[in-house]
Amino acid sequence: MRPQITWLAVGSIGTLLVLSPVARGQEAKVSLEKAPKSVIEAVKVRFKDAALTGASSETEESKTVYEVTIKDKGQNIDVTLTPEGEILLIEREITRKDLPKAVAKALADKYPKAVYKIVEEIIKVEKKRETLAYYEVLLVTAGKQALEVQVSAEGKILNEEKKGSGQEEK
Repeated sequence: MRPQITWLAVGSIGTLLVLSPVARGQEAKVSLEKAPKSVIEAVKVRFKDAALTGASSETEESKTVYEVTIKDKGQNIDVTLTPEGEILLIEREITRKDLPKAVAKALADKYPKAVYKIVEEIIKVEKKRETLAYYEVLLVTAGKQALEVQVSAEGKILNEEKKGSGQEEK
């Protein structure tokens, strides 16, 4: 797959910059066969019965990480790892009804009549210890604005990011 190159004119003299997906921190698909063996093995050890469905890599601040997508017991899960196979983050898709009451109330209060597209619990992993970090919800407001919203387990909205026209999927 060829990387997409974006040309951007900057300033009055028309200077051109080339921004590759890696330079911008965007994901680049990687076949499961070409992903580092340590990454694949770590996912298989942590999620023994899961089916691996895809992989990607991303470089931010000169550090490369891999994200492996799996299906485990009916759930879609994204696992972020270092090239050495250390698990950093687990994004587990859940249903809206699985949200804690405080989270559901905060979202309903701030975004009444929103349509929920993706609901995930985000688990941070440090020294092999997994801790719930927050919930992340991709939703479309009644005004047709797509937003990705991060909410603490206590119901505090931590971050809100606009995601385009309301048609985007994560």
